[in-house]
Amino acid sequence: MLWVLFLLAAWVVAGTACTRLCLAAVRAAAADADTGRVHELTLYEAAFLSGGPRRVADVTLVAMARQRRLLLAHTGWATVVDPRGRDEMERSVIGAIGPEGQSRIAPVRATAATADAVRGIADRLERAGLAVPDSARTTVAAAVRQVRSAAVAVLGLGAAALLTPPPPDMPRPLVALWFALPLALTLSCLGIARIEVHPYSRWASPAGQRLLGALTRNADGTADDRTYLTSVAVRGVRAIGEPDLRAAFTHR
Repeated sequence: MLWVLFLLAAWVVAGTACTRLCLAAVRAAAADADTGRVHELTLYEAAFLSGGPRRVADVTLVAMARQRRLLLAHTGWATVVDPRGRDEMERSVIGAIGPEGQSRIAPVRATAATADAVRGIADRLERAGLAVPDSARTTVAAAVRQVRSAAVAVLGLGAAALLTPPPPDMPRPLVALWFALPLALTLSCLGIARIEVHPYSRWASPAGQRLLGALTRNADGTADDRTYLTSVAVRGVRAIGEPDLRAAFTHR
């Protein structure tokens, strides 16, 4: 009856992992509870919900470059033209470039993405229920990994049970069938998580994604500077139309 102990262990592993995933998904869904509040996204907020802190830094750099207050060379260097930032994000970018007024773009993007101004944007969006809190995003991802590990563990325990001498009245196919039940539980949870939980693993909550969807539909043209920057905010640097400016971000 050693295989019964393996089966009990398989059920404990599978049940614990799937329960944790369900609870994590419920807590993440609570971020979408307040959907009745009207919120008009700013350019920085749209950038954060689309691509996180790094996208906010990119939009700031592009906006300053288009206003000729910052030069972004295709060789990957940033040069300050106007040292007076108009908001906290611009001042963070200028501060990241340094007192010499010139720096490589890659470290500027990385430093500006960790600035207090970006943290303030994230906090504001989380309070509005538009962004997924760091804790919820991490918890859901960890729970999904645990369910995957549980599926592997069930397979291992089932293999171990099949290698032990079975009782005379219990054929091996029936033993395998018993282990197929907890395996089916873990695989079905992973399947549901891929459909239902996947949106919570990104920066935007479902409410935030709905706002982004409406914003994306209006960001297809380049009729004005606002539309252009909105397109960069929701799609990233690949939406930059100027080849030299786009090369500044992709230079290695």
